[in-house]
Amino acid sequence: MSRIDGLFERLRGEGRTALIPFVTAGDPSPDVTVPLMHRMVAAGADLIELGVPFSDPIADGPVIQRATERALAAGVRLRDVLDMVRTFRAENATTPVVLMGYLNPIEIMGAEIFAAEAAAAGVDGTLVVDVPPEEAAELAGLLRPYGLDLVYLLAPTSDAERIARIGGVASGFVYYVAVKGVTGAGNLDIDGVGAKLGEIRARIPLPVGVGFGIKDGDSAARVAAVADAVIVGSAIVERIEALMDEPGAIPDAVAGFLGGLRQAIDQADQHKVLA
Repeated sequence: MSRIDGLFERLRGEGRTALIPFVTAGDPSPDVTVPLMHRMVAAGADLIELGVPFSDPIADGPVIQRATERALAAGVRLRDVLDMVRTFRAENATTPVVLMGYLNPIEIMGAEIFAAEAAAAGVDGTLVVDVPPEEAAELAGLLRPYGLDLVYLLAPTSDAERIARIGGVASGFVYYVAVKGVTGAGNLDIDGVGAKLGEIRARIPLPVGVGFGIKDGDSAARVAAVADAVIVGSAIVERIEALMDEPGAIPDAVAGFLGGLRQAIDQADQHKVLA
C-alpha cells in the first residue's frame, strides 16, 4: 500500500480530514524548504504538496507566481526539489509528498528518469497541471511501476464525461478546485462544493481534496465538512512572502497558521461524528 493510500485509509478509520499544505520548493531560498516541511508536519499537516518551480505557471495566481520566480532566481530546478525530498525523508519516512508542477521540467529530465529518481528520493506522486487525461497514458504508465500516483485536478466546470475520464487515469486522490480561476482567486460556495463532490464521488472512488479559496480556519472547517482533505496554498505562500527578509521566522509563522487550521478542521470532524 502506498503512503497516500495508507494515509487516507487511516484517516477514514479515525473520522478525520487530511490537511494538505502547498509550498513552492526553494521559496524564498533553498535552505528554508526542508525545515519548513518538518514544521508543517509537526503543526498537523498530513501530506505535503511541493511546487516545482517553472517559468510559465499558467494555473497559478500572482502569489504563487512570485514564489516560483523567487525559487527560480535562487537556482532551484527539478533535481534540487528531489534532493529536498530526499533530505526530508532522512527524518520522516511516513508523510506523503506530492510534487505539483508542469510537464516541461519532467520532459527535460526524461519521464522515466524522473519516475525512477522521484521514487528513489521518496516522492509519492505528482500533479502535472498541463497533462490532460487524454494524453496521460504514457506518463501514467511510466509512473505506475515506481509506485508513483498521478493526481488530477477537477474544476466546477468538469462535466460527467470529464470526471469519468479523469477517474480512469488518476490515483492517490483527486484535487477539486473549489473556485473558477487561478490559485488564490474567488470565494468559496460551500453548498456548490458539496454538490459537486457528490457528483465526483459517484464516478471516482478516490479521496477528494478541496483547494483554492481556503484562507482561514472558518473556510477550512467548512471544506472539512464535505471533503476528504483540505488543501491550502496561497494563504501559506503569502505568509512566506511577508517574511522574505526574515527567513528564519518562516517555519514558525507557517506552523502557527497551520495549527489554527488543524484545530478548526478537527472541530469540524467532531461535529461530523456527532451529527
